[in-house]
Amino acid sequence: MGKTRVVGIGMDYSLTSKAALRWAADNIIQEGDLIILIHVQPPKSDHTRKKLFLDTGSPLVPLEEFREINFSKQYGLTYDPEVLEILDTASKTKGAKVVAKVYWGDPREKLCDAAEDLKLDSLVVGSRGLGPIKRVLLGSVSKYVVTNASCPVTVVKGTQFAKP
Repeated sequence: MGKTRVVGIGMDYSLTSKAALRWAADNIIQEGDLIILIHVQPPKSDHTRKKLFLDTGSPLVPLEEFREINFSKQYGLTYDPEVLEILDTASKTKGAKVVAKVYWGDPREKLCDAAEDLKLDSLVVGSRGLGPIKRVLLGSVSKYVVTNASCPVTVVKGTQFAKP
């Protein structure tokens, strides 16, 4: 077995981010990989841990702690059994280690920061498939990350990999 790969997966609990997680677990995660589930909370969110970790993001949180509802509340995250099931499966069947990290700010910038800070070998994100007008007005997170991240980025389009 070679060097442990560090694979980041952007997670906002949308169908497309869950599809990206499922796709990564099914297609690129290998034995011994480190999966870092990267959450980016809005800059105006106000949760107990934000004051401690605003500049650096949270510490890496192991899957066992991430699974606890109290963790989700402290960081303002959605408790999602489907996401936990995908992560549990990847951990058990592929021998991957799973941790989570929370940032606060613009998702485009923070995902790129994570790629560099965490020394990711790869980053997987979902794409909402915005139309041309919304993409111009709102900006495309995936397009920005593909252009600016310091590691290879895979964009999973649509929700065909998500469970209905």
